Amino acid sequence: MARFKKEGGKSVPGINTGSMSDIIFMFLFFFMVITTMREATLLVKIKPPMAGEVQKLEKKSLVSFIYVGPPIRIQYGTETRIQLNDRFATVADIQEFIAREREARDEADRKLLTTSLKVDGIVRMGVVTDIKQELRKIGAFKINYSTRKKVKNLE
Repeated sequence: MARFKKEGGKSVPGINTGSMSDIIFMFLFFFMVITTMREATLLVKIKPPMAGEVQKLEKKSLVSFIYVGPPIRIQYGTETRIQLNDRFATVADIQEFIAREREARDEADRKLLTTSLKVDGIVRMGVVTDIKQELRKIGAFKINYSTRKKVKNLE
């Protein structure tokens, strides 16, 4: 038998890039679906206290957050501050904040609105009590305290 030899050697065929754009758009869509947007830029330090019995909130879209803790930046001082959305506020601003949050919701969802207090563990209870009194004045009785789940010892 005779051997046949090609002149030019073997070459690798080019990569088909026709479906490359489909793959890129698939990845883009995937990351857009799984990504959650942060609601507010935190200006206060939050290390919630531990709790034994913890439940998750069902509808986070119906939750308004009030952040309480020491400021992250030293230029804002060291005393406990209240943050509503992306700005510092006082206890007197809470009623207006809740009223705006209610107006932004549908009529049917307004009665389901929950106020979540994200409070740092070192904050004095007097500040939390003042916030709760303001929430009572405006009729926001559904309050949630954000905590960390206590890890049980395996011993």
